[in-house]
Amino acid sequence: MRRRRLVSRGLLYLVVVFFAVLYIYPFLLDIGTAFKTEADAAAHPLSPIPQHWVLSAFSALAQQDFALWLANSVVVAVFVTLGRIVFDSMAGYALARLRFRGRGGLFAAIIAVMAVPSVVLLIPTFLVLKELNLFNSYPGMILPLMTDAAGVFIMRQFFLTIHPSIEEAAKIDGAGIFRTFWSVVLPTARPALLTLMILSFQGSWNNFSMILVAHSSPSLDTLTTGVGRLVSGQLGAGTQYPLQLAAALAMTIPVAIVFFVFQKYIMRSGEGAIKE
Repeated sequence: MRRRRLVSRGLLYLVVVFFAVLYIYPFLLDIGTAFKTEADAAAHPLSPIPQHWVLSAFSALAQQDFALWLANSVVVAVFVTLGRIVFDSMAGYALARLRFRGRGGLFAAIIAVMAVPSVVLLIPTFLVLKELNLFNSYPGMILPLMTDAAGVFIMRQFFLTIHPSIEEAAKIDGAGIFRTFWSVVLPTARPALLTLMILSFQGSWNNFSMILVAHSSPSLDTLTTGVGRLVSGQLGAGTQYPLQLAAALAMTIPVAIVFFVFQKYIMRSGEGAIKE
């Protein structure tokens, strides 16, 4: 029985390692190809180890508008993240604590929005931006992303775990609804806010479709749309795999850093609440 158990566990580990390698291999291929020459990438497209390590792809990337794409991505990601933290938390608190007619139906509508594919909203968003003269502008790229149903849902569920005695004590001291929310409840929601911040930053940083329909000017390209032009061949000739994957690697580094720094807070969804 012991030998059979060891064999079963060994086979399980082999299966896990196989799928782990299968999952990680594209990332290793991305990193390796970014340091290859054009000839090496064409001759050995599936090898993650360059024959000669070179930085020519990154030098070529520096000659593109990569700094402009990076700056635009930072502007969009920062404002979208701040907007979602403010508006999603306020909406989540209202749905969790305020009593008003139609609250249940409104929450059901928000849940329904989560099931709608984002591609369905692209054309309506484009038409609205054109009518409001927001097309080809920073507000046009930021405003459609400043709230999301998933963020409202996360904040509502967290606020429901906070014991009402916290708010009752604040009301006894004379605090109003907004003061109670801002000074008493929100500080206890740090784990949920950090989770929302990570997800919002990642979502806005990696967003392609909504940013694409919000502008047509190359000066407003973010990293996703700029790298998209590289991949489609609009900014160069040939396959240019090292250049394309060097851009993809550089685009991934900031959001990967944010995720690994704050990932431990994602699972902490109950800190700060008083238990009965």
